Amino acid sequence: MKKIIALFLALVCVACVLASCGTSADTVTLYVYNWGEYISDGSEGSLDVNAEFEKYCAENERIKQLTGGKKVKVNYSTYASNEDLYAKLESNTVSYDVVVPSDYMVARLAKEGLIQKIDVSKIENYQYIRNEFKGLYYDENNEYSVPYTYGTVGIIYDTNKVSVKDAEEQSWALMWNENYKGDILQFNNPRDAFGTAMFYLGIDVNSENEQDWINAQRILKSQKEVVQGYVMDEVFNKMESGSAAVAPYYAGDFLSMYEDNNDLAFYYPKEGTNVFVDAMCVPASAKSPELAVEYINFMLSEQIAIANAEAICYASPNKLVYENTDYIAEMSEIHENAMEILYGYDDSKMAYFYDLPDAARKTMNDLWEELKIENDKGVAIYIIGGVIIAAVAVIAIIVFISKKKKAKAY
Repeated sequence: MKKIIALFLALVCVACVLASCGTSADTVTLYVYNWGEYISDGSEGSLDVNAEFEKYCAENERIKQLTGGKKVKVNYSTYASNEDLYAKLESNTVSYDVVVPSDYMVARLAKEGLIQKIDVSKIENYQYIRNEFKGLYYDENNEYSVPYTYGTVGIIYDTNKVSVKDAEEQSWALMWNENYKGDILQFNNPRDAFGTAMFYLGIDVNSENEQDWINAQRILKSQKEVVQGYVMDEVFNKMESGSAAVAPYYAGDFLSMYEDNNDLAFYYPKEGTNVFVDAMCVPASAKSPELAVEYINFMLSEQIAIANAEAICYASPNKLVYENTDYIAEMSEIHENAMEILYGYDDSKMAYFYDLPDAARKTMNDLWEELKIENDKGVAIYIIGGVIIAAVAVIAIIVFISKKKKAKAY
């Protein structure tokens, strides 16, 4: 009987393996790696862009020839920072077909051979990218990237907690204001966090001077006295729920948060801030680079580009979006000043992050690690202190109970 059962289980295993092989043989998987909360995914009644691409591939003759008639499946995963993306690509342990780094990271990935060139003449919808987003510093010859969105960093604050006087100053100083101790959030990545400090101090955010980075770290250290935590995507829950009062974050994400909490407001700091472009690229290790180009072209088509822009609330470099009256009306329903927030900023106060030279990048990363380690030590001290207090309390209770038992014995 045991032999029969064993034989049956073996046959089941073989069948499963064959089934999985059949699925693999009949399917081409496109691996897309993007920022969190950065695509129209079908939630809250939005269009599921990746599902639409899968359907598009099934109906498009050119793509069917490309895939040999196989079904296309999008495997979509997310990251929280450019540095996380870089670590994955640099390790070469995972293969992706489409990634969406920010401008300075595009330059770095291209320099290190981690992304491949793209022939934009094969991307029909590239014609709809506005001219001001072509030939930018990080990809001057438009060889490695296709703009997906662009954005700016500002300060989000809770009008129920932040005074009108402090908000009207429209300064980075709000993030160091002791009146909001324990209610202030900071970026949990080095480039953005140092950026807040450097803009506040009037330092060039692309400085190669080591002392500039040390000065920025010094003020970030002083900020730790008032900071509740270092966050990325966690900022949504904290600001929407009212559990934090001040946060530096991206303008598009402010609009998403505002939909859930109308008490939030936004401003661009008077000292200046970061403007960035997030662009679609094809990694050097991509298994399906031609299909990746088809995906990029699809993302630039009118219906899909508008769906993404409405879902994530970021500014679009695509004229099919920017000039669409329905899109403008939709954004204005979210916030009466949405178009001004996304597109009407003062260029003279904006700066791109450039790919730093190796020495400056090492300085930044070392200072960031030092800053975070000190923070972790502080947390550890509180935890250890709490454990010691709890242990002393338990011992005291045991001793007290023991004495009571002895007293009863007499």
